[in-house]
Amino acid sequence: MSLPDTEEIVEDLSFFDDWEDKYKYIIDLGKSLPSFDDVWRTPERLVKGCQSSVWIQPGSEQDATRGEVLIFAVDSDAIIVRGLLGLVLSALNHKTPEEILAFDISAFFESLDLERHLSPTRGNGLRSIVNRIKGIAQAAA
Repeated sequence: MSLPDTEEIVEDLSFFDDWEDKYKYIIDLGKSLPSFDDVWRTPERLVKGCQSSVWIQPGSEQDATRGEVLIFAVDSDAIIVRGLLGLVLSALNHKTPEEILAFDISAFFESLDLERHLSPTRGNGLRSIVNRIKGIAQAAA
């Protein structure tokens, strides 16, 4: 199953009245992430600054019209963080490095009212994940 795009996520989350239901939706996003190969669970793929363990494996493929797009395999040992990774991937996966760097992830999170509902350590971890992906995009640009 593929992840919904950012507009679909904003629309889906707007249907829920409370954050408990929104968290369930986010957790379900994490369940739809592709499996992560155990050989990628290495220190160099581990994101620093996260309370939970988070691994990112970057890759790329050629898109017929856009050229090289970056693809990311991700995983976490925490189910809510897997869901947050699903949110991040809906915004940044299968994009060119330039598209990743230009995407306003803060505005996306604000449209979800997300960071206000995360603990400070989880919010810091989310920013670390985004910064790692943007750093990979910067190196590829």
